[in-house]
Amino acid sequence: MFYRYRFTPFRLVCGLSFSLLLAACAHPQQTAPDIPPDSLQLEVQRFLELYNSLYVDQYRTSQGFEWAASTDVTPAHDAGRTAAGQAYAAFIGNEEIIRRTRGYLAHTDRLTPLQVRQLEAIRYAASNYPGTCPGLVNARIAAESHQSSLLDSFEFCLHRDPGGTCLEPVTANEIDELLVDSRDLDERLRAWEASKEVGYVLKPGLVELQKLRNEVARKMGYSSFYDLRIAEYGMTVDEMMSLLEGFVADTAPLYEALMTWTARELAGRYDAPVPVDGIPAHWAPNRWAQSWVGIVPAANLDAYFEGRGAEWIVKQAERFYTSMGFDPLPRSFWDGSDLYPVPGGSTRLKNAHASAWDMDLEGDVRSLMSVVPTGQWFFTAHHELGHIYYYLSYDRPEVPPILREGANRAFHEGIGELISIASGQVPYLRQQGILPPDVAINETQYLLNEALEQTIAFIPWSAGTMSRFEYELYEHDLPPDQWQKTWWRLKKQYQGVVPPSPARLDDPDACDACSKTHINDDPGEYYDYAIATVLKYQLHEAIARKILHQDPRSCNYYGNKEVGAFLYRILSQGATRDWREVLREATGEDLSTLAMMDYFAPLMSWLEAENARGDQATRG
Repeated sequence: MFYRYRFTPFRLVCGLSFSLLLAACAHPQQTAPDIPPDSLQLEVQRFLELYNSLYVDQYRTSQGFEWAASTDVTPAHDAGRTAAGQAYAAFIGNEEIIRRTRGYLAHTDRLTPLQVRQLEAIRYAASNYPGTCPGLVNARIAAESHQSSLLDSFEFCLHRDPGGTCLEPVTANEIDELLVDSRDLDERLRAWEASKEVGYVLKPGLVELQKLRNEVARKMGYSSFYDLRIAEYGMTVDEMMSLLEGFVADTAPLYEALMTWTARELAGRYDAPVPVDGIPAHWAPNRWAQSWVGIVPAANLDAYFEGRGAEWIVKQAERFYTSMGFDPLPRSFWDGSDLYPVPGGSTRLKNAHASAWDMDLEGDVRSLMSVVPTGQWFFTAHHELGHIYYYLSYDRPEVPPILREGANRAFHEGIGELISIASGQVPYLRQQGILPPDVAINETQYLLNEALEQTIAFIPWSAGTMSRFEYELYEHDLPPDQWQKTWWRLKKQYQGVVPPSPARLDDPDACDACSKTHINDDPGEYYDYAIATVLKYQLHEAIARKILHQDPRSCNYYGNKEVGAFLYRILSQGATRDWREVLREATGEDLSTLAMMDYFAPLMSWLEAENARGDQATRG
């Protein structure tokens, strides 16, 4: 679940040269100290207005190419995405833009804060696609587009004949369902291995991209591509890694207790001995063991959505937001989105990852999903509409187009995840008639399920395995022949998960890390999700305790206009202010795991008692 980050490709207006258009602006030498501040501000404002006007027009075109390539995977659409990406780079990394932006930022004391924010955003964007090395940038964009196409068009297979021909094709959704439902370890192993076949196809491309991404970043003075991506937070690599390790350390006692309980639960389910040296990866109900869904049967809500229909799921998510005072979704959302699975028999392939899209920075919003009437898709729909309403809130004249994005990348994901929490609260589910009034709820089981599916099990994966692997990949130029062993070393260190067989570590062509979408399509950013996970509980606690005056574990946002106003104040600012200021203003605190750990405190007590009973039974 994610939204499309700003650095998506677009083409230039045909025949226009940004350098020539800048002739309408004052020359750089007019930024000399003897020019009155208001004159400099006027010059900068003209520059920003020109840049933003082109930016909006070209962004709209870019999203059209990107949307087509994601909703209908074909060589033609892939070629269009590549060409658009290369033209985008020519604009965003234009040498004249870089030169002027640097010149203006040498006089920040004479500019308005909003002008400085825009200039910094433009400079950062240019650093991703610098016009000083166009050949290198174009090679990177072409490689990234090709990698995305390979990932989107890959066909999974459960059984192959000795010649490699697929005898039993399977979709990604079907693999996910099998890993949640199957109790047969042999069948689970086949499904898990099928999910990793794509790594063999993607590894050569990632080898090339590791080199190209780092070369581009280093041309702009960053230590690595990872350093470049982190810089958008206003942090160094060391500061980010320290923050992430703090998340892992804070949650480690609860995670260890959670996995101790989970290992015993799964051993009983599969009629196998309790693993003592890590949980085998194919035991997990998720391809990467990032979410342990379906372990708590009492929290499975799928039966309550039978007969409601996929469209009802999305409409109910919309009603959640309108009840708090947000406007209904624009007609373009319903006309333009791709919300449901590809019909059976269709040859069209589309990206299987749920996502939200801002098509033009002016209110044309869409979502790419494959909604079916289940509990998981109910929460996912609420999440994706969180991104959509974020777009709609800051797509307004008061926010310059270059700043029409989240306070930071994690804020966008954090808002989506915040609403996922809210949509799973029992009072809301009862109010909407999803949970019948006569159905008893075990609050501990629901808390256990939330920890396994969304939060505590996710932190070691996001802040640990994924973030540390990409840190090694880019910051330390991890050699390809070490990728597989490093990946599994990190998975055991952070998640306590091991490969189904040690032989997998020695396969020279395998790349199990490559099977993760984000390493290919949204690289160097997975810590966004870890930060968002911590952020959502801070925001949720502020809403529950300060506005609703309800228990954060049992509250209801629905229909509360004050909650809607609280959210809108955050969303409508876009990136016009430093994210740390926005967070402190909303919650009164800096980023912290305190709210999250307080939320799960009752679960820790329950797990300690359950694990103690399990230890006694084992010894007995």
